[in-house]
Amino acid sequence: MAAVATSAYGSCIPANLLYSPLKMTNQISSPPPLYISTNPSHVNPSHLQHLYALCNHSCHRFPKFDSDGRVELIDVGKLRTALSNSSVVVSVFTKPELANDLSSTAEVGTRSMGIGGNWIQRVMPVTPDNGKLVGFGRAVSDLGLTASIYDVMVIPSLQGRGIGRRIVQRIIRMLTGKGVYDISALCSEKEG
Repeated sequence: MAAVATSAYGSCIPANLLYSPLKMTNQISSPPPLYISTNPSHVNPSHLQHLYALCNHSCHRFPKFDSDGRVELIDVGKLRTALSNSSVVVSVFTKPELANDLSSTAEVGTRSMGIGGNWIQRVMPVTPDNGKLVGFGRAVSDLGLTASIYDVMVIPSLQGRGIGRRIVQRIIRMLTGKGVYDISALCSEKEG
């Protein structure tokens, strides 16, 4: 079980997310090029629903599972409402061709990028318009005293690369920037 912070940040956020700088040494490999957005309008609710499905993540405390062990799909209308009522939304995008690539970014960079190849797509920066949604997190707050972090997820092929940590750090930075210091996170036992 991870160490848990007992400061004014709340009691559910692992201490290593609050106090240590991002350490890439213990990750499998570095993440691909990313675009991290805090603009809720960058999140397409249908794409978010697809991310929930890929991550097998449910907003329900006691989710229903199908025969394959997959959670039921989240209603797009409810996702739209949740996005509009969230105090902080953080979304992460990467190039679509890299989203399912399990190789490291170093290997991606060594592939052929000669004439006739797709070198233009490789050198274009990632944006919400040309990228694929691969990570997400949000917080709900009274914007005065307290906040709770929900739904932090990263697609399975990019987990273990520090993306989820960056999402949580960005949420915490935005909340503390608004003067909110009592922050907790809702997570399952396996996520804690």
